[in-house]
Amino acid sequence: MRAPFITLEGPEGAGKSVQAAFLVSFLEEQGWDVLRTREPGGTGFGDALREILLGTDSVAILPEAEVLLLAAGRAQHVRARILPALDAGVAVVCDRFVDSTLAYQGGGHGIPLEQLLPIQKFATGGLEPDLRILLDVPVDIGLRRRHADPSLVNRIDLASREFHERVRATFLHLAKANPEGWSIIDGREDVATVARKMHTDVQRRVLGRFAVPNPGVV
Repeated sequence: MRAPFITLEGPEGAGKSVQAAFLVSFLEEQGWDVLRTREPGGTGFGDALREILLGTDSVAILPEAEVLLLAAGRAQHVRARILPALDAGVAVVCDRFVDSTLAYQGGGHGIPLEQLLPIQKFATGGLEPDLRILLDVPVDIGLRRRHADPSLVNRIDLASREFHERVRATFLHLAKANPEGWSIIDGREDVATVARKMHTDVQRRVLGRFAVPNPGVV
């Protein structure tokens, strides 16, 4: 049996990067080797696409073009890094995956999900996370966090508030429509509380289904 695959999702400023690091440490304490990765990114090709997709000095990118660029990076990411890790018994923690495309390009930009889903299935080969963790924050709080350091602001951060509201609403819709596959955590709480709730859900809902490849090695 392969290793667990967990994704962190959420609107801008939800704290995914910080919590990904905590989740990796938690899984390592349980005896797992862990690959921490992200999208866009995860490979040299994906990192190059990330610069195009998020750079504030990029030319205007149509939503349809965003979908195809993200899918290309995801296809490379899944086959070159994620699946080999899972098959080798290495747990994977990924900051954003398919559901971010459904939320941003689907909910945010209005591309119908029935058009997005076949592209995602082709890109991933049907791979789905064992648990999706939604770190949810109101848009005003998330954007305030993101804009606190102007050097970190990217192209997506500069989109309209209405766009970000649609993104958040889509994440919540996806999570509530599939409660078995998602864990919703309030990202407004302090970092330690969020991490504790996340670890509890991962322990209860994921780890019991997987055998650690090297039990006793912590």
